[in-house]
Amino acid sequence: MAKSGSRLGSESVAAATVLKRAVELDSESRYQQALVCYQEGIDLLLQVLKGTKDDTKKCNLREKISGYMDRAENIKKYLDQEKEDGKYHKQIKIEENATGFSYESLFQEYLNETVREVWVEDPYIRHTHQLYNFLRFCEMLIKRPCKVKTIHLLTSLDEGSGKEQQISGLKEIKESLRNHGVLLELEYSSSIHDREIRFNNGWMIKIGRGLDYFKKPQSRFSLGYCDFDLRPCHETTVDIFHNKHTKKI
Repeated sequence: MAKSGSRLGSESVAAATVLKRAVELDSESRYQQALVCYQEGIDLLLQVLKGTKDDTKKCNLREKISGYMDRAENIKKYLDQEKEDGKYHKQIKIEENATGFSYESLFQEYLNETVREVWVEDPYIRHTHQLYNFLRFCEMLIKRPCKVKTIHLLTSLDEGSGKEQQISGLKEIKESLRNHGVLLELEYSSSIHDREIRFNNGWMIKIGRGLDYFKKPQSRFSLGYCDFDLRPCHETTVDIFHNKHTKKI
């Protein structure tokens, strides 16, 4: 059964809005964001096409869809070449108190079934909340479609009263990962300063604050305590690169 006119109309408006944004991003050379908008707009236009009976309108829609698909394909080829050449760079600025930046939201675009090895370089996996951050990151890797077998963690050793708790916590995480068939390799360095995460599929993510960019929740029963997408963030910058060959720690 064909869709109602009101529904088709709303989908047409939505498609036009998204595709207008795609063209704007394209003109600003923000190709990764433009590609996402093109793909979303094309999907919406395809839904409109399915519900359209008028042959003339169908023909016009097919021409529009074809044009947008050609542009999206060209952008995709360009981005793939940038990745191949190691020139890809995307930057995300997380504002103070911003929400919607859980690990899943930030990393899911770069995780797929080819991810089997992960390197985490972060000097501050020490205190309880930082250990929980790392645990949540590991949980995400277990749940995603990637088939992680090894996680390398390079961090600094707490030289104060928290040293025993840090070592104990990381040991528990290591044992838990082993139960899921994942090896956690731990290494400590007193001179580590950089913060970056690398996947063996070539993606490298540098977060100014490392994994510790979430603010402390107001209470144990406040929104954001469990769901990190609802947790306010500290201001930080995320830089995303793609390297054909990812170096090892």
